[in-house]
Amino acid sequence: MTDEWQARAEALADKLTADGDLHAAQWRAAVCGVPRHELVPSYYEQEGTSYRLVTPDDDASREAWLDLVYSDTTLITAVVVDSSGRQVPVSSSTKPDLMVRMLEALDVHDGHTVLEVGTGTGYNAALLSHRLGEDRVFSIDLRPELVNTARDRLAAIGYRPVLRAVDGSDGLPEHAPYDRIIATCSVAAVPGEWIEQTAPDGLILVDVEGQLSAGNLVLLRRGDEPVAEGKFLDWYGRFMALRHDAANVGHSWPTVDRSQGEERTTAVDPVKLDGGFRFLAQFRLPPGTLHTVTVDDGTPTATCLTNCDGSWCSVDRTAEESGQYRLRHTGPRDLWAAVEHAHDEWVTMGAPAWHRFGLTATPTTQRVWLDSPDSEHAWNLTT
Repeated sequence: MTDEWQARAEALADKLTADGDLHAAQWRAAVCGVPRHELVPSYYEQEGTSYRLVTPDDDASREAWLDLVYSDTTLITAVVVDSSGRQVPVSSSTKPDLMVRMLEALDVHDGHTVLEVGTGTGYNAALLSHRLGEDRVFSIDLRPELVNTARDRLAAIGYRPVLRAVDGSDGLPEHAPYDRIIATCSVAAVPGEWIEQTAPDGLILVDVEGQLSAGNLVLLRRGDEPVAEGKFLDWYGRFMALRHDAANVGHSWPTVDRSQGEERTTAVDPVKLDGGFRFLAQFRLPPGTLHTVTVDDGTPTATCLTNCDGSWCSVDRTAEESGQYRLRHTGPRDLWAAVEHAHDEWVTMGAPAWHRFGLTATPTTQRVWLDSPDSEHAWNLTT
């Protein structure tokens, strides 16, 4: 079995290197040295809107499982049933290419201590332990069963980092300060506790996403004071939301009824809200706004925004002959007018790429900016 997995791990390291994701010899050694299959003995396959647990139980399925585990693939590893009866993924083993890119961006050095937020299967904690030593690695997750399982599996392959089942937004103050904090979950704003628990000149790497689930990884450096600042990365990575961090928890939204409301047209293609400028649009929309897409017979037909104040809009995704898009809206706010304003702003700024945006974060205030912290183009995050 050892030869089987090690050959696959080396092949994975070769692919990551050839693809430009993996550069450092220390991280290559970690990828080759950590038996990922021991941490992911089973996984879930999506079948329509549900998930099926896959556990290798014969030679053919074991070969397929090993091939998948040592491929550049995200694997869903935990699923729960929500209040509506739907299956919802709550943990995964991140794609190795994204994981090693993040680890290299984190710029760790011998002697550094690292706090990982989002233990999951423990694979990232194992890579960090291989690189730094288990006594320098601390990892937290909300669900005790995930943490306990990861702890047992990590110990079985020779790693015993500090693992705790706590709310990730609180960090782990008893072992602070940390030279590096890395989060494999998304947040609406960087928790103030993380900033305070980062050592001066330390780094925080996290996916910051607003209420429309639009965002990207940002790398922040803390100064002597509890202020962290830096740019969004020029490559893309996103994660499940930090549980207990969802901005819209507790809200209820109105039902969209296209037989009601006022009708008008718009020049802004609603399909664009699926992409680049959604990051900016979410700052112009009122808190508690939800973005959904209406699908008929498998084809997206309308983009909808709803707000907990009773406002909604629905915009056809196919243009009329005039090039305009038909929409209906109602409620105390014209939500699409905010989108139109954001689109005009985005075009005026030259449709900026991710790496032109940055973030300045303190425990109480956080501000996204374009190109430089003193830019005239800046937007406040809700902390």
